Amino acid sequence: MGIFSSIWNKITGHKPKTAPAPSPTVGGAPPTPGAAPIATTAPVLPPVDVEAVLSDLAESRGGGGNWRTSIVDLLKLLDLDSSLAARKELAEELNVHAGEHGSAEQNIALSKAVWKKLAENGGQVPASLRD
Repeated sequence: MGIFSSIWNKITGHKPKTAPAPSPTVGGAPPTPGAAPIATTAPVLPPVDVEAVLSDLAESRGGGGNWRTSIVDLLKLLDLDSSLAARKELAEELNVHAGEHGSAEQNIALSKAVWKKLAENGGQVPASLRD
């Protein structure tokens, strides 16, 4: 599993709770013996409000640093490795090649790339964080 997958999994948390089983009846009528079951579809889950999840997490921990713009603070907030080696790996994973590894230029580009990728994966991310 890549570092971005770890970020996404930490943000989305655990798997959604199981939805209640659909009733086998239609309109309150009992099912007809031998009738084909009613086709159901999996519930459509709303997009994850990434900023709200991270804000709540930061609040519960008494801070969180500058996680909106700092890749190091974001990784720390999610209890993930924020070392230079981990950021190098994440940069390769997201194809970020701005500045030297560990430089402010690369860290800013990496942070923006993470926000963009979160949005591409179904996260609700404000435009101000993606740009």
